[in-house]
Formats: sequence, C-alpha cells, structure tokens
Amino acid sequence: MAKNPLDKGKSNEKLLAERQQRLNDALQLEQPDRVPLFMPAGYLLAEYGGVTHAEQHHDFDTAQELLEEFALDFEPDSVLGLFNNPGPSLVLGDRMTKWPGKQLPENGSFQFDEHEFMKAEDYDDFLDDPSDWAIRTYLPRAFKKLDGFKFLPPFIMWCFGHYHLGNLPMYAAPPVQESLEALGNAIQVALKDAAHIGESTERMAALGFPPTFLAGALIEAPFDFMSDTLRGMRGIMLDIMRCPEKLLAAEQKALKYQLDFALSFCQATGLKRAFIPLHRGSDGFMSLEQFERFYWPQLKEMMVTLTEHDIMPICFYEGVWDQRLEYLADLPKGKTAGWFQRSDIFKVKDVVGDTMCIIGGMKNSLLKNGTVEKVRARTKELCERVGEGGGFIMSTGVGEMEGSDLELVRTWAEAAREFGAY
Repeated sequence: MAKNPLDKGKSNEKLLAERQQRLNDALQLEQPDRVPLFMPAGYLLAEYGGVTHAEQHHDFDTAQELLEEFALDFEPDSVLGLFNNPGPSLVLGDRMTKWPGKQLPENGSFQFDEHEFMKAEDYDDFLDDPSDWAIRTYLPRAFKKLDGFKFLPPFIMWCFGHYHLGNLPMYAAPPVQESLEALGNAIQVALKDAAHIGESTERMAALGFPPTFLAGALIEAPFDFMSDTLRGMRGIMLDIMRCPEKLLAAEQKALKYQLDFALSFCQATGLKRAFIPLHRGSDGFMSLEQFERFYWPQLKEMMVTLTEHDIMPICFYEGVWDQRLEYLADLPKGKTAGWFQRSDIFKVKDVVGDTMCIIGGMKNSLLKNGTVEKVRARTKELCERVGEGGGFIMSTGVGEMEGSDLELVRTWAEAAREFGAY
C-alpha cells in the first residue's frame, strides 16, 4: 500500500496500472492525472543501503532489495538501478570499461575508457566487409579474451560450403578455442543477467512499479557509433577533416546495420522502444555546418525509420542542445521522446514541447547541494511550465543520482506530487 496521501489505500495492482498509464500518457504527448516522476537512482541505492558500489554491481539480491526499499520509500512512478552490468565485460577482458571493485576502488563509479580500436587505415576494410572486420580485427583489439579470433579465416569462405569444411581444423587452434570458450562463458553470464532483469521486473511490478520505459533496443547515432567504441573522439574529429567521404560512407553502414538490429530486436522481444544515448552532437562538439553534414541527417533518418515501424526512439540529449532544438522540431510529432541533460529545459519546452515528450528538468546539483526551498521552487516551476498540457516526465538531467542528499530527494518526491497534479 502507498504511503503518500494521493495514493493511500490503493492496491499495488491499481498503483501499477496508474503509474504505467501516467508514463504512457506523457510519452504520447497527452496530459496524465499528474506529472510522472522518474528516478534513475543508480549508485544512490548503494549509498541509501550502506553498501559499496562493487556490492551493488556484483550482488543481485542486495541490489534488488535496495531497489525495492528505495521505490517503496520515495514512491516515484518509475525507478531505475544501475544501467549496466560488468559480468560479460569482465569475462571477456573488455578493454573499454572500468568497474568498482575491479579496476576501480570499491566505491568507484563505472568508467568508460576510450581507445582508438579502429585505426584510420581500417576504413577501407570496414567499408568492404564490416562484419568480418568486426570479428577478426575489432574484437581481438577490444576484448583481451577474444584475441584468438584474429586467427580465423575470412568469414566469406563459409560461402564455399562443403569445400570450406576442410578448413575446420583452423578453428581448433588453441587461441581460437580459448576465445570461443570465453565467448561461451560470457553468454552464460549474460543469460544469468537477463534472468535477473526478468526477476527484478516481476518483483517491482508486484510492488506496483512498472518496467522502465527505456527498455528496448540500445543503439547510437551513426556518428557516435563510429566514435565511441571505434575511432574515439580524437580520431573522429580528425576524420571529419582528413577523410570525410569515408566517414560518411561508414556512417551509412552503421545506420543500416543498427536499424536492422533494432527492428529485429523489437520484433523478437515485443518491446517498441529504442534508447539512443547521444554523445558527440551537442553544442560545442562540432559546428552547426558539421552537425548538418555528419550528425543530424543520419540520426534523423534513424529516428524517422524507427517511428515508421511503430518504435519510439527515446534519445538522451547529453550536454547542451540549445543551438540544435530547431532541428528536433522537425521530428514526427508525438513519436519520439527526449531526455535532456543540461539544455535550458524551458527553452526545450518552448521549441519542441509540441513535438516530443520531454524528460528531465531537475538539476542533479540541487539534489546534492541545494536546499529544501530551492528544490521545492524548482519542482514547482517545472510542473507549471514544462508540465503544462502534459508531455513531461520529471527526472534528473543526469541518469545517475549518486551523491544526492536523501532528504532533498524526499523533498523532490513530495513536491512533485504536490505541484504536479493537473
């Protein structure tokens, strides 16, 4: 049973239905009964429960119990623990991530360690056959335990059918066998993680909390795809100047294959959303001229294609997008959602409030170093201005509430219910 006055006495089943409807209404640009509140708690759960970040990552039972206690205590409409899990990465010797209790101290925070796993001279091979290049060149560079894949024969040789079977002893080479075994182990860990996600979803639903509305295919803007885990930021910025045509051609490959993946993933799972974190397109990363050539056309095509297949793209607009908002206004109305990190949220409402559901608004700094009065005032202003007419899910700008003052979080939750009613 809920503790807050608005929901007191309602069954968990009714709370689940109301919270789900509240979120769905907002995502569809409609006006729910009140502004929905989304708390991406992240490492705050560890601080809430007095455990280390490493324990939160590696002990499912502890992490789940903390998620449930936090949700019942603060009663948001949607709550999220950690975004990712280190299991498969650690099994494969992932060279691009660092984790608490492993490469970082027990209370460290997950870090992405960027490398140039794709060299400038790799463009031709990537464009010629991206899948073969990914398996035989990229994976050995990016994952220590998959180094043996560099000894595999070109995958097109499988088109030789029966005649290629004579080459099977090449797959028995010790380095290849070790990599295949590591991949099998990682798959088993991933299956265990997936089972935990399913269990968590069921347990949260039984308590009246719906699955995260972010669930769906995870993809990236084609420019970010080429940058984040392939060329790195330094490499991609040089490519804009030195080999722009090859970069554009590679982005088209990334666009095609990611769309193929997203469409098949959503069809197979029944999930009708795609989460797209945007890392390099914000104000300051590139000029508007570069944005118009290397970033926006490919991203827009990706988003429009998804909407044409009844899949809602939910983009995390990292950084500040104040100079790019007019572009977003061209997206199909009511078909996308935008989570804004540090953009002027009131300007966002003015420019794209009739185009997409807006997520965000609460400054993480206020929840960490603010006052009760400032948190209440910010919440009230968000409800009145950004929440006007619906299409708004209140959340923090950053998808991680680590370091927040728990009493200020409580103030926020109570103020959201107080000021958020329509």
